[in-house]
Amino acid sequence: MKKFTFKGVLDGFRSSAPQPPRVDQEIVETLRPDHFTVAKTFRHGFPFQPTAVAFDPIQHLLALGTKSGSLRLLGRPGVDSHMQHETDAAVIQIQFLTNEGALVTATSDDSIHLWNFRQKKPEVVHSLKFQREKITYIHLPLQSKWLYVGTDKGNIHVVNIENFQLSGYVINWNKTIDPTRKTHPGAIVHLSDNPADSSKLLIGFNCGQLVLWDLRSRCAEIRWQATEGLLSVAWHHEGKQFVCSHSDGSLSTWQARQQSAKPFSISTPHAKPNKDGKLDPCKPIQKVEWKGLRTTGEAYLIFSGGLPHDTAGRAPSITVIHGKTTTVLEMEHNVVDFITLCESPWVSDFQDPYAIVVLLQNDLVVIDLLTPGFPCFENPYPMDIHESPVTCCTYFADCPSDLIPAFYSVGSRTQKRTGFSEREWPVDGGEWSPTSCSYNEIIITGHADGSVKFWDASAGTLQVLYKMKTAKVFEKPRTKSTECSGMDDDPFAIQLISLCPESRKLCIAGASSHIILFKFRKQEATNETWKLEIPVNYEHLEEGGEYSPDYEYPPRQTIKTEVASEAKEVGPLRVRTGLQKKPPGFQAYLVCISIGLHGEPSSQITALCINSSYRLVAYGTECSIVVVDTEQRVCVLNMMTPDLYGSADPYQRVPRSPKRLNETSNEDRCRSPTSDQASLEEVDAKEDQQQEKSRRHSVPWRKKKFSFRKMRLSNVKAPNKEMLNFEEAPNAPTPTPEQPSPAESASFEEAFEAVEEVLLRESPTEEVLEADSPSPVAPPRTKRKQRPQTLSLENNQPEMLTRKVSSPALNMKVRDLRRVEEDASSWDAVGRVMKKLNKLDSSFSRSRSSSMSSLENISNESVQCLAFVDSYTRKSDSSPCPTLWVGTSLGSVLTVMITQPVSVEARLTTPVVLQPCGTIFRLKGTILTMSFLDCNGALIPYSYETWKDEKQEASKERSRWKVLQNYIETCSVEARPSISPTTTASTSAAEQFGDRQFAVLVSEKHARVVALPSQNCVYRQQLAETNFVVKSEIISLRDSICLVCYLSSGQLSAYTLPSLRPLIYMDFLPLADLRIARTFCFSNRGHGLYLCSPTEMQKFTVSAEFCQSLNEMVGEMFLTREMPEPPKESFFRGLFGGGSRPLDREELFGESSGKASRSVAKHIPGPTLEGMNQRATSASSEVSRAHQMMVERGEKLGVLEERAERMRNEAESFSTSAHQLMLKYKDKKWYQL
Repeated sequence: MKKFTFKGVLDGFRSSAPQPPRVDQEIVETLRPDHFTVAKTFRHGFPFQPTAVAFDPIQHLLALGTKSGSLRLLGRPGVDSHMQHETDAAVIQIQFLTNEGALVTATSDDSIHLWNFRQKKPEVVHSLKFQREKITYIHLPLQSKWLYVGTDKGNIHVVNIENFQLSGYVINWNKTIDPTRKTHPGAIVHLSDNPADSSKLLIGFNCGQLVLWDLRSRCAEIRWQATEGLLSVAWHHEGKQFVCSHSDGSLSTWQARQQSAKPFSISTPHAKPNKDGKLDPCKPIQKVEWKGLRTTGEAYLIFSGGLPHDTAGRAPSITVIHGKTTTVLEMEHNVVDFITLCESPWVSDFQDPYAIVVLLQNDLVVIDLLTPGFPCFENPYPMDIHESPVTCCTYFADCPSDLIPAFYSVGSRTQKRTGFSEREWPVDGGEWSPTSCSYNEIIITGHADGSVKFWDASAGTLQVLYKMKTAKVFEKPRTKSTECSGMDDDPFAIQLISLCPESRKLCIAGASSHIILFKFRKQEATNETWKLEIPVNYEHLEEGGEYSPDYEYPPRQTIKTEVASEAKEVGPLRVRTGLQKKPPGFQAYLVCISIGLHGEPSSQITALCINSSYRLVAYGTECSIVVVDTEQRVCVLNMMTPDLYGSADPYQRVPRSPKRLNETSNEDRCRSPTSDQASLEEVDAKEDQQQEKSRRHSVPWRKKKFSFRKMRLSNVKAPNKEMLNFEEAPNAPTPTPEQPSPAESASFEEAFEAVEEVLLRESPTEEVLEADSPSPVAPPRTKRKQRPQTLSLENNQPEMLTRKVSSPALNMKVRDLRRVEEDASSWDAVGRVMKKLNKLDSSFSRSRSSSMSSLENISNESVQCLAFVDSYTRKSDSSPCPTLWVGTSLGSVLTVMITQPVSVEARLTTPVVLQPCGTIFRLKGTILTMSFLDCNGALIPYSYETWKDEKQEASKERSRWKVLQNYIETCSVEARPSISPTTTASTSAAEQFGDRQFAVLVSEKHARVVALPSQNCVYRQQLAETNFVVKSEIISLRDSICLVCYLSSGQLSAYTLPSLRPLIYMDFLPLADLRIARTFCFSNRGHGLYLCSPTEMQKFTVSAEFCQSLNEMVGEMFLTREMPEPPKESFFRGLFGGGSRPLDREELFGESSGKASRSVAKHIPGPTLEGMNQRATSASSEVSRAHQMMVERGEKLGVLEERAERMRNEAESFSTSAHQLMLKYKDKKWYQL
């Protein structure tokens, strides 16, 4: 409930006083198309399906490649860059150009790419695509510009990375193998230089063939043949030995300076002898590394895999052998790749390893080698978004400033992680300074295991603040049985999240048709969790019952207590009872569970909305709407969606009756549409026979047969003038205000009379069945009596709470705001009249389904959108009142009026009354969002109560309310309208005051702006034609508001409000996955996000102002750092030829090697190089054009100079003649002339 103060009461009096209407008021819309720029900003999370990893030992940057062709560059927290190849080919290998600000990637489409990340936005400089061979391995020696490329055919090509040109130097496979070998050696799996002699290249084939190639002499110096398949090779830093890993889980060590048929040593680290004395078979060792340690002289031998095959339950592992100690580090996921981080980048020196980066299938682990026990570093990146699959997310930009500190304080107390290394995170490359942001951003993610995570997304970062588990509210589920066979595998999965940031009240909807209301508290508390079981709102026919032919479907809410208790027994979730100790943060307060009758699965929750001021929670399902009073912990509304229409329901409903659990079988789950149709006809026939037998013989209409589908038409009243008050969209494509003409009013008067005559002649007599008596009432009947509806509710207390909510007959008003006129086929008589009027569009075509007439059978109408607001429900309203607006899947917008007590004491005991108001607006497509504007075009904020500590504020609240109680009650009673229909006097008052609000209604196809309380559609816009709108939202941007939409065709569009003038329509993201549609969301200031993969979150913006400041928020990747000096050779080592020998690769691979064949590979310049070439071409053309203009200007200046010289000469001649003439007539008199 809102806070009341003396100032607020006086302001309320001023606002409720009559004010003269503003006739010439014009709403100024300040947004322009140049204020919008669509751009992807930040990507967070773990790269989905990783394939490769690399590390720059000088810049301390980590690169990760994925199966979809994306790259992630990671440095210190805040330094994170995402890159994407033009193709979606998988990244198979990454090589850094050490300390040069570039890297080379090899992709599965047989291409290599050179990336430059010296600038904040990395770009591709060159690409080279091989035409005939597939790339299997690449190797780039330190401080070399020549890249070795191995292929599947066993050949090795050399590429100059400066210009990406192939060298003429090629190592063919037939030159490397033994001439006596008769088979192909296979693909290249390893390439590396000898650390002691860079002129010797070690080549490894997957068949086990090893060749030491002399680059100078262009021949094979030594050959070795392993007995098992080769997977990887690692050199010792002295260059005298190398170790190989094999497919049988063995490691073999070979001498580099002698050719031998057998390896120097061979071992199987994890193999154990069996009963026969033979070693057990082991899994392959995928990769091995051999790193020396300067301090002790003992080397680290690190490898992945190699565990025995028959070990049950053994997880993937990394094995570290240091001296005589062997440590097996088990991993939670499969190992994709690993790399050892070393102090020295030189392979010919002691490299002193200090950490291991292990790339797992779903995680990134960094192991500390310098701490005993090899603990892991705590990962500072938000790579645990997918700890449990994300099922929904909510984005709050510009949220209250005290929210993030509150979440962080409770999160730091409840989530203390131990067992990590105390050393600093080793990947600390780049530079990033946190920029001060004027607003805070929070992202809330819901997960499949029922957990909810709160993230701080301010200033381009993502940091987890707080995590809670909603599954703790319930008892641990039993093993899966028949009672849960129809449930989802994740019964606690979060489907919807609704948060009131100001009051810190959170409501979530789960997969088991349950909602949980949480209240935020800073301290630990011990209390109970209230439970409310809400039965499914269906009734089934009992055998032997007698029913009127006017029996309604769906029926009024009359659920018996024993039915609710029966449903309770088959409920899938059970709330923990008794006092519960709850940690600080969000604490469960109320749980509402929808219970299906007789074991029928309950409907999924499709919409959720919470209002802390009204203290109400509303949620919609696939067939009904439920409103719960969170203050009194009771259900105040449980109504089927068709009941919201009252007598103006434009659809004919297909009846639903809950199936008993024992009636369902496997045959029912695998039926064809034709069999369903036949079975439905049989059911209708049986129902007709049962109803005919059950009726009393004294009833005169007993011979007439009725079915549920036929009965629906008998309940339709003759529409009055208010029911047919439809409007037609203008033919002009641009949105313009509408004004009714006198001709339209005259045509309506004639139409009403014709419709009334047709209805009286063709429609059956109306009849109603009393709730308290099953016997029919004899026709004719002119009035429909009010029927009580009873809801049986339960909490975890022993007593039962039962409340009756009256639902009188409603005089519904239908306003069809759709534009396209279609044919109504079922009601022929009325349809003919409506066709003549060209006003009634009584059909609806769902954008993603086949078209259906308004009178065709409708099985379900789900609630898709809910909004609490102080608004106008009738034309006669002179002041706003609390209302609930409901949007459905069939494009209907209905209103429910809320009447609640004024004082705090009365609010605790007096029931809240909700009543459908009868106002209906119809659009085409599912309703996506609804918002409300004031008369100045500003967004009306939702009402809320500020957060307070309940224990501290309880006494203050009571004393303050006692002082203001009488005064506030008087003011509120005068301001709030009654439930009864408003009189004509108030209608005239509303006309005098004019419209005070605009309701913005957005569906999958159209957007409408309706003025309230007059209910005139003033603006309309078609949002989509062949496609549909996936997500739409009214957001604030640059101190204004606009409507932004994401379409199924991948475009983003924006429209001004309230005029719905188009601003942008730009390509953004193809709707390739339903995950995008489920997680796509907009927020204020033009921000938005979606899950681009199951493990990654992509943020974007439509604000041009934010895009301009985006470069300042991004971290700097490349920093200028000095390269460490190479190791010095000892005097004796150099004297006896044991040191490394320099190699002039330019002489070997340069122009002297000749030109490579053009058919081997094709060079593709990057967009940067192309842009530079284009800019250079355009610059040269500009220079030549400027030169030509200068020449022309010089010629013109020469002509002008000649003319000036000629004029000067003529002037001198004229001066001389004038002087002579003056001297001639100087001494003469006038009469002598």
